Amino acid sequence: MEIAVGSGNPVKREAVAAALPDARVEAVAVDSGVPEQPFGIGETLTGAENRARRALDGHDLAVGIEGGVAHLDAGEGLWLVMWAAATDGERWGRGGGPTIRLPERIATRVEAGEELGPVMDDVLGEDGVARNQGAAGALTGGVTDRATALRDAVAGAVGPFVTDHYR
Repeated sequence: MEIAVGSGNPVKREAVAAALPDARVEAVAVDSGVPEQPFGIGETLTGAENRARRALDGHDLAVGIEGGVAHLDAGEGLWLVMWAAATDGERWGRGGGPTIRLPERIATRVEAGEELGPVMDDVLGEDGVARNQGAAGALTGGVTDRATALRDAVAGAVGPFVTDHYR
């Protein structure tokens, strides 16, 4: 199976390859069509869907992955959210990854308009957190990392393509 990942980010490609180890996975840089810092589950999922749709050309399946932040009805604060969407051009699958509450000092900056990645770099005193452990890894003390968290979102999105349960 030939799968396109709608991103040039190697962590997103790694997440898809981990979820579907028997597939040939190609990174295809596309625009998400949403702000650099998606806000809300709807905007985050839309970014994932746009990435999948725009990367599909000539592949059996395309996966889009988007990380964002959202307020949840059931919990206080601002939360890190991760969504994936998969399509073969006719059918769709969607799945979410872990949802992790942001510490107040980080949430305040993101709500003021800063992007989470650079805020995490600043808070941790590192460069490229988003391309390595990600906020998920930093905020869980390494219990998970960005690639694993995104793989879980991809696993949910590809369900309709790897089982017969959705037919």
